[in-house]
Amino acid sequence: MAAAGSTGPEVRIEQHDSAVWIWIDRERRRNALNDAVLTQITAAAVRAANDRSVRAIVLTGTGERAFCAGADLSAGPAVFTSPDDPTTAFGRLARAARGLRVPLIARVNGACVAGGMGLLALCDLAVAGEHATFSLPEAKVGVFPMQVLVYLRELLHPRHISQLCLTGEPIDARTALQIGLVNTVVPATHLDGEVTALVRKVSRLSPAAVQRGRYAIAAMQSMSFEAALAFAEGQIALAATTADAREGLAAFAEHRAARWPGSPGDAAT
Repeated sequence: MAAAGSTGPEVRIEQHDSAVWIWIDRERRRNALNDAVLTQITAAAVRAANDRSVRAIVLTGTGERAFCAGADLSAGPAVFTSPDDPTTAFGRLARAARGLRVPLIARVNGACVAGGMGLLALCDLAVAGEHATFSLPEAKVGVFPMQVLVYLRELLHPRHISQLCLTGEPIDARTALQIGLVNTVVPATHLDGEVTALVRKVSRLSPAAVQRGRYAIAAMQSMSFEAALAFAEGQIALAATTADAREGLAAFAEHRAARWPGSPGDAAT
């Protein structure tokens, strides 16, 4: 671990080699969310992504009971409203997450509930412990996972979304893997090792390619076939002009490991 710190009393930051780990540190509240926690996560993620030595961000919760139990309902209806701002703290996190230059990896260390499912859906990759569960029980308290649907619809078939939302019942980690909600399921004792291995795989890739690819994946999701194809044609032409592309092609020709220049998105001069 290279560094550790916090952005507030309930969000903890650690740096492990090329990854920054953001911990929701509210184990007594099952890592539930409030505006302060969401704002701290947003600030930590943006700050980490602006550090050129960081190649991935890991989002997780403290303990083994819960990744995130969703909104902290102890605040009552106020947790869902913001009379002074048309946006929400969760929405601001989602907008910031889309613009990050590095991938987000979810380390699902327990129950992933309601807004926790939103956090999961914001991440590019997800590793879950075998004991993790996943649910959208909002209708049991008279509301509905409106914001979560914005992000979850990009991951799951409508039938699976309807099952989660309209029954409120949880699914286990193996089912989450089968429907594409997570990438990998491992025993709880292997969770950190699996996440670390995933970070290493990401870190071996071209920073410029990862940054551009992450942007392209998000952009193409709302495009028609023709628009996406035209966009892709332009993006591959731009990608080919980067210093990373020059180095990657040279490394391939010379049968050696690439030495990335370290300035994602910088074009050739």
